[in-house]
Amino acid sequence: MDLEQPIVLFDGVCNFCNTMVNFAIRNDKKGRLKFAPLQSATGKKLLEEFKVLPSADTIVFIDKGKAHTYANAAIRISKYLNWPAKMLYAFIIIPPFISQPFYKWFAKRRYKWFGKKEVCMIPTAEVQERFLK
Repeated sequence: MDLEQPIVLFDGVCNFCNTMVNFAIRNDKKGRLKFAPLQSATGKKLLEEFKVLPSADTIVFIDKGKAHTYANAAIRISKYLNWPAKMLYAFIIIPPFISQPFYKWFAKRRYKWFGKKEVCMIPTAEVQERFLK
């Protein structure tokens, strides 16, 4: 597995998370980001390898040998997106003691607000090479 490229681990059954993954794919024209559902064998292996707590069940971003979770992960992903989506990286200035609790509050309600699938997202043929197996 190529850990040189940034990897986005996401909740594969969460409708909101899937929408955000599709947003990242559309806005990462260079195709630098790789993806895997948290529920996949690859996702579970990476969570264990990077010692990410099971409570981090929404998004994990692995970049340059370090795992980032919650708001920190979401903000760091935007650094790899094309303009104007890259502007979201400006939120990095918000201190974690503010951004992390807000993100966790939102994440706790994501199924209620956006729903949930029974199975993980299946990538289309056009983007399948961006998903880790």
